[in-house]
Parts: sequence; C-alpha cells; structure tokens
Amino acid sequence: MGDRKFFIGGNWKMNGNKKAIDDIIAFLNEGAAVDHTEVVVAPPAVYLDYVRSRLNAKIGVSAQNCYKVASGAFTGDISPAMIKDNNCSWVILGHSERRHVFGECDKLIGEKCAFALQEGLKIIPCIGEKLEEREAGKTNEVLFRQMKAIADNVKDWSSVVLAYEPVWAIGTNKTASPEQAQEVHTDLRKWLAQNVNAEVAKNLRILYGGSVNAGNCKELAKKPDIDGFLVGGASLKKDFITIVNARQ
Repeated sequence: MGDRKFFIGGNWKMNGNKKAIDDIIAFLNEGAAVDHTEVVVAPPAVYLDYVRSRLNAKIGVSAQNCYKVASGAFTGDISPAMIKDNNCSWVILGHSERRHVFGECDKLIGEKCAFALQEGLKIIPCIGEKLEEREAGKTNEVLFRQMKAIADNVKDWSSVVLAYEPVWAIGTNKTASPEQAQEVHTDLRKWLAQNVNAEVAKNLRILYGGSVNAGNCKELAKKPDIDGFLVGGASLKKDFITIVNARQ
C-alpha cells in the first residue's frame, strides 16, 4: 500500500453508444472521488474523443489496445500517436480477450508495451492464467512467463500499472477470494524484486481484475498488495462509483 495511489480502471470493452456513454459520464463526473483515487476509463476506440471531451479532466481516458508501429497498412488497428491525438494518455495491452479471443502472443504484447511507452503513453498491461492452468498448479509459471515478456520491454516503470486478471474470473461471476488475489500479488512483487529491482516491486501498482463488483470490492481493497481494480462490465453501471470509492 504505502505511497501507491489507489487506481481504478473501467474497461468498457465492446459496449456503449453515445446515449449510454452520456449516462456513464454523468455519474462519473458527479460521483467519483478523484482526489484520493486515480480513475481511468477505456471506451471503444471510436468514442475516445467523445469521452475525453466530456469527462472530468481529472479522470483519465485509455484505449483498449493499439499496435506496435506508428502508422501503415494495418487495417482496423490504431497507433499510440492516434490515441494521443485524441488527448488520451493510456492504453490497455495484453488483456485476456486480446490473448485468447484474438490470439495475441506474449512477444507481440511485449513489443506493443515497448512502443507505446516509447511514444509517451502510459500502459496497463494485463496478465492472467486460465482455469486449467490454475488447477494444474501452473499459475505462477504462466504469470511469470507473461511478466517476463512485458518486463523485458519496459524501461520506465513509472508509466506502468499492472493488471492481474485471472481468466477464469472474467465475466464468470467467479472472483478470486481476497486471499487468493493477495497471494498472487505478493508473488508478483517477489518476482519483480528478483527480476527487475526492489524499488519497482515496492512502487508498481498491481490491480486485480476479474468480476470485481460493488459487493466484493471493499474486501479486496483491504489487501496490502492490491492497489486497485481493472473493472469490466461493472464499469458501465452506476455501481462503478462504489468501486471507485472502495478505499474511502
């Protein structure tokens, strides 16, 4: 915990239209206690400008993904420069849906991290194990492999917020218990201390993601190594304010 500022990310995924977004912006502008908590929301790419121009300037806006080069023949993708051109300063990379629905590999995600940082974006890289990996006792093996691909590509950790999202708990209404989540976060800090350095291990904010909701957020927020949440579906509902204010 220490000096790590609590961080709440809202990943809207492929949801929303302008009318629904207006409602979300209204409750965020009204209810989010942004002085004590860093809040960042990630709308679909086509709404980045719409959201950024209407949302409280203290709330960050993130893209949900981007590519590893500045421009070119990459139909359907966006670059860090485009995200910045819409006055947004964050990007989520390596989300489990990008890995498992769209087939992005560790190497590509690492390259994206390197390029986004080089271009001046802040990044929220995601790692997580599937149910069969957890049941086979391979959680740390999988996470550390994913971490290495990211860490090998990061020079400036001050622009990174890591998200641990167990794949088995995303959109399944299964949540890792606060103890399970804390255990993984502790192991990740140990890995960082051994493979990066003690300062990064101490200062890096590690978020928990995976069916976080208004009902379980306060218990999770009490754990010393959980520095916030990356929230999916619940970030589209007014309950999101309860999550944002989980540590108040």
